[in-house]
Amino acid sequence: MLEIPIKNPKPDFQNLVDVLYGDKTPERVICAELLIDEEVKRHIIKNYFNELNVPPPSAQRFGSTGSDNTRDSKEYTAAYKNYHRHLIDFYCRMGYHFIPDLEYYLNFSSLNSVSRVGKDTALLSRGERYWAEEGIGMIQSWDDFERFPWNRAREMLSYYGEHLQFMSKNLPDGMKIAAQAALYEPVMEWLLGYEGLFYGAHDQPDLVEAVFNIYGQLIYDSYVIAASVEGVGVIWHGDDLGYKTATLLSPELLRKWVFPWFKKFGEIAHKNNKPFWYHCCGNKYEIMEDLIEDVQIDALHAFEDTCSPIIDYKNKYGQRIGLIGGIDIDKLTRLNEEALRNYVREVLDTCMPGGRYIFGSGNSICNFVPVENYLIMLDEGSKWG
Repeated sequence: MLEIPIKNPKPDFQNLVDVLYGDKTPERVICAELLIDEEVKRHIIKNYFNELNVPPPSAQRFGSTGSDNTRDSKEYTAAYKNYHRHLIDFYCRMGYHFIPDLEYYLNFSSLNSVSRVGKDTALLSRGERYWAEEGIGMIQSWDDFERFPWNRAREMLSYYGEHLQFMSKNLPDGMKIAAQAALYEPVMEWLLGYEGLFYGAHDQPDLVEAVFNIYGQLIYDSYVIAASVEGVGVIWHGDDLGYKTATLLSPELLRKWVFPWFKKFGEIAHKNNKPFWYHCCGNKYEIMEDLIEDVQIDALHAFEDTCSPIIDYKNKYGQRIGLIGGIDIDKLTRLNEEALRNYVREVLDTCMPGGRYIFGSGNSICNFVPVENYLIMLDEGSKWG
């Protein structure tokens, strides 16, 4: 089994990018993850690193109450710095070449007051977790739109560059930051809610468009800040647009409200000589040409065998864009060791030849994924070839 933590890790983000662009044929499997849940990190540090885990600060950097006292306290600042230094160390010693960073997006999400809280039944449960609002979100009318604390969301931008500079100063040589955020998902999951978005697309399209535009501008501004920071290696945008058989909104509405922003996100990355990667769960075949030709993504992530298997995407699009991940989360969670190893080898045997592929899970290492299976996946990757 692959020894964890990795001895003498040597992150090389530029090599990863060269492989995704097709400029290099990889000599070995290169791994990447969109995210590793805090509970998984804690388990690995305790049981494999044999060290004490450093938890995230107990309070959110920004709260929906409007108080800045937490952010400015010495206690919070010390906890914040300690946590993020150890987080960087964790990703490096796990063999990764970048650290995912969702700072602005998570701070903005602290304004969410409608998502449901329910019991977390995962293997490494966090006790409670938030669930998307399937009904009506925070904005149901123009009055709600005006009352929403957009100024507070803008204020959060003023601290984002400071955060990225701190992270950059603590990166090991060769390692970079993946600046991440989402546009469509928070609009659907809590700003408007599922019903609010889908009914609103017919009943109040001007309001829906206004929400996409004001929040899209905030995400764009966060990427402008991120793209200018030397330690940021990539803009990795994430929005789940689909389910098993189609996109949740019609391609026509996505082209009207969402893709123009995606294109701007990609342009700011490319203007700063950085790649633009895109994470999207669900069936996305109908919009792939939009993503490749119009948005001009450099790499795609998020694959499920039920509707978007990585092997199919490799065959269809592997000469045009880079592909990241692909190990189906359901299989990663449920298969026994022998079956999982056989499955991982099948994916690698198909996707590694020709390059433009980076290995990892089809989504992220969630707290319901058995840690042993995650490590088996990494072990097979280390042995391939």
